[in-house]
Amino acid sequence: MKMECFKLKRKFKDNKIIKKQITVMNVILRISSIFSFLFLLSNYNSFAQIKDNYTNQIDSLIKVTEPKFNGVILITQKGKTLYNKAYGFTNFETKKPLQLDSQFEIMSNTRQITAVLILKEVEKGLIDLKAPIKRYLPELKQTWADSVTVHQLLNHTHGIVDLEKPLLFKPGTEFKYGNLSYSLLGKIIETTSKKSYSEIVNAFFKELKMKNTFCYSKDKMTDVVSGHINTNNIFEKVTKSVITPESTASNGIISTAGDLAIWNQNLHHGKLLKSESYQLMFKYNITAQHGFFGKEKEGYGLGIRIIEKDAIKYVGHTGLGDGFSSVNIYFPENDLSMIVLENQSNDNMDLFYASEIKIRAILFKSDLFHQK
Repeated sequence: MKMECFKLKRKFKDNKIIKKQITVMNVILRISSIFSFLFLLSNYNSFAQIKDNYTNQIDSLIKVTEPKFNGVILITQKGKTLYNKAYGFTNFETKKPLQLDSQFEIMSNTRQITAVLILKEVEKGLIDLKAPIKRYLPELKQTWADSVTVHQLLNHTHGIVDLEKPLLFKPGTEFKYGNLSYSLLGKIIETTSKKSYSEIVNAFFKELKMKNTFCYSKDKMTDVVSGHINTNNIFEKVTKSVITPESTASNGIISTAGDLAIWNQNLHHGKLLKSESYQLMFKYNITAQHGFFGKEKEGYGLGIRIIEKDAIKYVGHTGLGDGFSSVNIYFPENDLSMIVLENQSNDNMDLFYASEIKIRAILFKSDLFHQK
């Protein structure tokens, strides 16, 4: 009997020990889980901080940058918005705030759009890039109209400085940037399509669902933000536009940052042109220097620059005039767009695209291009 009691006590004691051990184990597991959670949370926060680093830096930059920034910034990757903010005013007299969908004159960024329209006519067999422009513009009586080609208009190697003057150089041998060549390309599009440039490009935007983009027309400019000249951070409204009915194919498109992202997504994902036509845009036989793109000469294709000597390869264009500046660049390897539209341009040409250059530098150092 005593033996049985002893065994029962022993069993009870053993069970208490086991229960204590289980309790201790449960506590250890809970503590371990808490530490694991805190570790993961810490890592997540660290990752989020790294991932968010460029957004914080851009925010901080805009607060202190000189000259003052006034515009919309949009950064997208793989069709998703990473950063999109509007800073400043549509008009410095009324102090009406800019919105994400504010409409800007994009000036020379128009040319990429015109180049695509030309290539679409090439795909239809209506334009030969190697043909002299006289074929499409028989009204031109100048002798050089028989030697300058459509391709040379597209990449600014035509040598035309004025319709009434001799060529500046032999076509195809040098680069001279200007407005006239893309105005002529607009006329060529009108000849082959038998429609106005405005009609064609507006229908194109409608097809792409670029709802806030259109070709310049005086009666459509009501909602477009005002352009300003910035002189030591004093903003003077521009009242006379450089856009004319003849120049719209060169500088006359009105758009938003969001619509230009739609454009990039379609253009660089094979939805606007056949593959061979798209590749033609980036083949170049001439190089040129531009302040925004650096001190080195870089390739100029068909309405677009090809940047290969910078830290990261990319393509794109700029626009300037009427108190507006625009930057639209695309990084093919990362499927990333940086679009910056401002309704100001500086009276000091050394300060053109000052903020845009700094924003690009922030992106270059970000995890967007240095992911492990």
